[in-house]
Amino acid sequence: MNITKFEDFAAEAKKMPKKAVVAVIQAQDEHTLDAIVNAKKEGIVEARLYGLTDKITELLKEVGGNPADFEIIQADSEEAAIAAAVADINAGKASAIMKGKLDSANFLRAVVSKENGLRGSGKLSLVGFYDPKVYHKLFAVSDMGMNTTPDVDGKKAIITNAVGLLRKLGIDKPKVAVLSESEKVNAKIPASVDAGAIKEAWAAGEFAQDAIIEGPISFDLATDAGSAVIKGYSSPVAGDADLLIVPDVVTGNVLVKCLTGIAKTNTAGTILGAKIPVIMTSRSAEASDKFYSIALAALASQA
Repeated sequence: MNITKFEDFAAEAKKMPKKAVVAVIQAQDEHTLDAIVNAKKEGIVEARLYGLTDKITELLKEVGGNPADFEIIQADSEEAAIAAAVADINAGKASAIMKGKLDSANFLRAVVSKENGLRGSGKLSLVGFYDPKVYHKLFAVSDMGMNTTPDVDGKKAIITNAVGLLRKLGIDKPKVAVLSESEKVNAKIPASVDAGAIKEAWAAGEFAQDAIIEGPISFDLATDAGSAVIKGYSSPVAGDADLLIVPDVVTGNVLVKCLTGIAKTNTAGTILGAKIPVIMTSRSAEASDKFYSIALAALASQA
């Protein structure tokens, strides 16, 4: 597998011998169905749609889909849709889960609930991919949405999740930048202390040996080889990062909204750490973002 641009997510997903099946909870949402219909037409995924059958059927027709191409499971309430989807996932009828027209907190509660059996043994984390025109390749960011202020162990788990996905996508030894404001550990800046501890743990062989981890490192050094030359900074990660680890959710949220807003990058994301990939795109996400997120989740669902 060789992922170098967003179109590759879809191209590689098409090659999968067994298509991922996405369980869409409360599927009576036009933008979600538009993305699902396109993904189905492109041969990327199959889908099971849970919610109000009449409304789902109506919206499928409006976005150019054929209701006969989908399994639609009637659910009179949000709770019923969640219960039916969870049961089907646990029965092996679906290999990814997607949020439709329901509150994000309720959707995530369904994923993390011990009773539902969807949560894995590790930490849940969100990873997103971006393609700014001034950078030479796709890169990923984590965690900008699930973990608010993770500690060192939390960040190790976030790195482990993301590195596992990057390796599935064909990056044999991802270059990981644990971000802070500079490349030096400063006792007054907790993010730099965490980053230094993470690099030390990695260097000692404690985790993620299938990656190259650098930290603390600033955003410019991680993404701009010219800045590294000017500052006399040497690292295999400098100017070539595959994965940026943000110190907290505020930093991550600002970064990715700058990337998608001012920089107008494409994006695709998935939540890792559950037994199956979780698709929970923003309500304001472009249709293309949802489409590529579905393709990414299909690839992430591989064994």
